[in-house]
Amino acid sequence: MSTAAHSSMKLAGQQSQLVSQKRPMVIAGPCSAESEAQMLQTALGLKKVKGVSVFRAGIWKPRTRPGSFNGVGTIGLEWLRTVKTETGLRTACEVANATQTEQALQHGVDILLIGAHTTVNPFLVQEIADVLKGVQVAVLVKNPVNPDLALWLGALERLHNSGITELGAMHRGFSTLDSAPYRNHPKWEHALELRQQVPDLAMYCDASHIAGRRSLLRPVSQRALDLGYDGLMVESHYNPAAALSDAQQQIMPQELHMLLQALKQQQAPAEKLKQSAQLEKLRKEIEHLDDELLTLLSRRTKVTAQLGDYGKPADQNAETPDPVRWDLVLENLLHQASSAGIDQSFVKTIFQEVRSQYARTHLYNYGLSS
Repeated sequence: MSTAAHSSMKLAGQQSQLVSQKRPMVIAGPCSAESEAQMLQTALGLKKVKGVSVFRAGIWKPRTRPGSFNGVGTIGLEWLRTVKTETGLRTACEVANATQTEQALQHGVDILLIGAHTTVNPFLVQEIADVLKGVQVAVLVKNPVNPDLALWLGALERLHNSGITELGAMHRGFSTLDSAPYRNHPKWEHALELRQQVPDLAMYCDASHIAGRRSLLRPVSQRALDLGYDGLMVESHYNPAAALSDAQQQIMPQELHMLLQALKQQQAPAEKLKQSAQLEKLRKEIEHLDDELLTLLSRRTKVTAQLGDYGKPADQNAETPDPVRWDLVLENLLHQASSAGIDQSFVKTIFQEVRSQYARTHLYNYGLSS
């Protein structure tokens, strides 16, 4: 990230709709708008939940393959307007292109969400930004599907350059091969890095899309609060079992009430946020180093087996050769450890364990162990 990118977005004091004095702000509602009755029944339940101030629903649903439920379309915006009239809750929905943005604005949607699949496409983001020039509306930008911080920041910059001052980021997790146990891996360090690049940026956590199932909503939400996020977005449906999409990650309004009551509200000072970002980076580095250690141990085990095969005597009663001069190996390792400032006793302990593993493999290859 460039210094210019860091200094180009001045958002302090401009996010009245996205940041409240009492954190977190909560956006809640069904994954998909299904009917006016479903919308109203869910919204009336959410109105009773302390902390919920925005009702959201998916109007257009991008699907990987055709034939799935793709959302109800523009009629859902009419239902959103009815919810706003009946409950007083502000409304939010995701838009994927300029046309959807125009329609959402015409129906008085308060907060626009830029979806993860749109964030990855600078052309679509720019088209939306062009529609929003001169418009006073709050916008939350979801992270791109893959962990690409430049794309996330770039989308925010395009919207900021169009004049949007009430701007925030929505962290919904990333699509990775190692996402378990999540639906989308949170990779918290990426969101914290974005926060460092734009310190005044409102940061929300889409707990439902990170968790992917109800059982993980609480720990994901709590982690977001511990890291100083300004808001949460949780999918809620009056009858999740009957939901047309993402039934397994939606909860009823009364369950959302219990979830929010169970969360510990914390205010994270700026210094703590910096420390959290650094800790996440260090944790990630440790994960990579652990992977490297396992790879090295695997390679070493294979070489050990090859050594055993190479030195295997033809006569089982013959003296077992040992192709490795372990005393010299240990002497060299301890010298290197001393030069690197590593505790020699620690290195010696590891070496002895590795030596024992080799000996067991060596004897087994010769048929001398039971």
